Amino acid sequence: MNKPNLSVVVPVFGAEACLPSLHKRLKVVLEPLSKDFEIILVEDGGPDASWTAIEEICRKDPKVKGVKLSRNFGQHAAITAGLERAAGDRIVIMDCDLQDRPEAIPLLYAKALEGFDVVQARRTIRNDRIHRRLASRVFYALFGYLTETRQDASIANFGIYSQKAIRAVLSMRETLRYFPAMIRWVGFRSAVVDVEHGTSSNRRSSYTVGKLIRLALGVVISFSEKPLRLVVKLGFSISLLSFVWALALAVRAAVIRQSVAGWSSVIVSIWFLSGLIIFVLGVVGIYVGKVFEQVKHRPLYIVETSLNAGGDENPS
Repeated sequence: MNKPNLSVVVPVFGAEACLPSLHKRLKVVLEPLSKDFEIILVEDGGPDASWTAIEEICRKDPKVKGVKLSRNFGQHAAITAGLERAAGDRIVIMDCDLQDRPEAIPLLYAKALEGFDVVQARRTIRNDRIHRRLASRVFYALFGYLTETRQDASIANFGIYSQKAIRAVLSMRETLRYFPAMIRWVGFRSAVVDVEHGTSSNRRSSYTVGKLIRLALGVVISFSEKPLRLVVKLGFSISLLSFVWALALAVRAAVIRQSVAGWSSVIVSIWFLSGLIIFVLGVVGIYVGKVFEQVKHRPLYIVETSLNAGGDENPS
């Protein structure tokens, strides 16, 4: 097969039932766009038989590459594994549950041909449940505030990217991966295309509330030091208020000649300041922990096996 002009990277987790339909719809969409394309399915240690379905698809279609990770490393590590094996001049990233509609790829591709390195899909009407839409808005609002960047809750991984932009993202070797923030950080000429949000299959999302909270915390710590600056401001504000209050007590004792008695207020103050100190140490400790994880230089993922992919090499 010639060097592909177009690559499609799909992280797969618990999507056994979706894969045949996804493959069929991708073939219908990609064949008119380019004769030389590839589909890379990265199985991220899911609980079902997704890898068996990928094996069957790879046997029937040599243009499909299958990559099986040794365990669940997370969606964005799986995306990285796919990107490092994508050879196309343009690379599409999409989810496996068909909410990212393959039929939207021609719109993204046409926009990319206008000279854009990054073309992201903006979902006009999201078909997620209301609690997931609300959680997404809260996450992006908090993330935008703490990183001092503009965030759009209707834009996720789905989009088409030039090989140049993807290589820039892959040069970032952070252990905590979050593709939307990374592609925005590297820059390049970008555009947004409005697309229809597909109806999800019966597949249950792998992102539980706990995972979403951990992802949000990790992403904020990885991409911003603003929490540390907020803690410094909080400490300074408390010190200033304490000084003003102490001055007021001194004036009251000198003018009115009345001292303020009250062990309760002293104990409450001690508890408050002790809790604040522990909180500050915790924030600093999280940053130190992330540095500790990074300096160990462990691989971002480990490949167990691969099909039609020219080997099952792992990253350095």
